Amino acid sequence: MRHPADSLAWQHVNARYEEFDSDPHNVWLGLASDGFNTFGMLNVNYTCWPVILIPYNLPPWLCLKQPYWMMSMLIPGPKSPGQNIDVYLEPLIEELLDLWNKGIETWDAKEKENFTLRAILIWTINDFPAYAMLSGWSTKGKFACPYCHRHTDYLWLKFGSKHCYMGHRCFLPLKHKWRRNKVSFNNKAETREAPVPLSGEQVKQDYESFQQVIFEKDSKKRKQRDEDNRWHNWRKKSIFFELPYWESLLVRHN
Repeated sequence: MRHPADSLAWQHVNARYEEFDSDPHNVWLGLASDGFNTFGMLNVNYTCWPVILIPYNLPPWLCLKQPYWMMSMLIPGPKSPGQNIDVYLEPLIEELLDLWNKGIETWDAKEKENFTLRAILIWTINDFPAYAMLSGWSTKGKFACPYCHRHTDYLWLKFGSKHCYMGHRCFLPLKHKWRRNKVSFNNKAETREAPVPLSGEQVKQDYESFQQVIFEKDSKKRKQRDEDNRWHNWRKKSIFFELPYWESLLVRHN
């Protein structure tokens, strides 16, 4: 894959929204975010979270170069925004909604005329902790894997006091010799098929099983109360589902 346009996720959007794909003026965007210490000192309690939009309309040797990134917002503070990052993202989501539904009048320097430019956000790009903040799926605990979701194969280490995850053999071909190898793994043969990631429709069905969190409120007591009977790892309803196309995307978070 030389460019994101070669991916199955991009081709899936092309097939579903042919009208959008037919206009080369329209912009394809990716969103990247991560926190860092602006002063470079670990003993300073201060973080800064840039939210960067990456336009993919450029050729592969340009689209991921820093001069072409768009800094949409900067979230400073004494600590990570955590689940409250949706509060900061709300103005950006409103602009993305306008760019999708109505578009914005833009000047075409080559044709010497105005046209209506539209844009789509096809995914986000993050490390694992930031993945949890943007997607709403916690990357800790029993169901830490957002790909395997409730089918995550976890094991509690009694003396280590943490979870470990040993079910990787289910992704091998069904006739692979390691599936039958008990001694080298957990003394069990692996017969399960690989889990299938949740679709956008399934995610929205899961959302109906719990109430949205109240941002800026301490939810530690609620988490402790629900932890024992929790069959999922959702911590909030992601604000990205306010985008009408987000539910239909093949890959929502990287």
